[in-house]
Amino acid sequence: MHSRELGLVLAQQLLGVDDLHYGLWGTDLELTLANVAVAQQRYTDLILADLPTIEGSQSIKVIDIGCGTGHILAQMLDKGYEVDGVIPASYLADQVQARVDARPGARSQVFRTTLQDLPLQACNQSYDVALFSESFQYMPMHESFSKLKKLLKPGGRVIICDFFSTKNKGDGGLGDGSFGGGHQLHDFYNLLEDDSFRLIQDHDITELVSPNLDLVNDVLMHKLGPAGASIGRYVRENYPKTAWIISKIAGKKFKRAKFKYFSGLRTREVFERYKNYRHIILELSSN
Repeated sequence: MHSRELGLVLAQQLLGVDDLHYGLWGTDLELTLANVAVAQQRYTDLILADLPTIEGSQSIKVIDIGCGTGHILAQMLDKGYEVDGVIPASYLADQVQARVDARPGARSQVFRTTLQDLPLQACNQSYDVALFSESFQYMPMHESFSKLKKLLKPGGRVIICDFFSTKNKGDGGLGDGSFGGGHQLHDFYNLLEDDSFRLIQDHDITELVSPNLDLVNDVLMHKLGPAGASIGRYVRENYPKTAWIISKIAGKKFKRAKFKYFSGLRTREVFERYKNYRHIILELSSN
């Protein structure tokens, strides 16, 4: 299991949610674990509202790139869209396939691969919409845009809901490096200037997303952290040789993980300093 997949799976298991993306919060929604599913559905509704309206017998085809457990994909299918999913992680791909199988007659294919390795012969200029829901950060930007031009129909749209790194990255401030991922926002804009995609929407929704971090930090610091420390102490006291071997093999990784997840720095304030969450829609030139 890749470390990225592990992070998603742990989030699913620890928070008891069926979705893997952040949620949208506001003053009308109390910041509690009980409301996470509500906040996540608000996020999903935001994305669903971006999709073109299906009129009559019209068919609109979407490719959900990095589709997680298929939660958004399933809701798009239920609304009548044709939706293919792209997910290289086998554990998650199984969940996506199960959602598709539970909808007899749904026109959907699950590609168990990366965007870069997606077979073009199966889907060249097939899609009206390409969706990245917190998955764009994992994609190489130049290669992604080149691939999208081949996947999308002329005039097709790209929806990106994800965070980018701010200019503060690497400034050495408190919490610098505690959040990984995210392309530099200015690199993204620079790439657009020299590409065939037109920016038709760009909303900063950082303050609606960042409250999630306070919830996650609380779980890490007050639940997962103490549990992990207890297990570590048990292994050291009862299996000292095993503990020594583990520390030699993975000591640096443990130290890095401890800083990222158990330093108390994965907070709303730190996230807002080093990350910028955008809700973006691009349109491919029809020329």
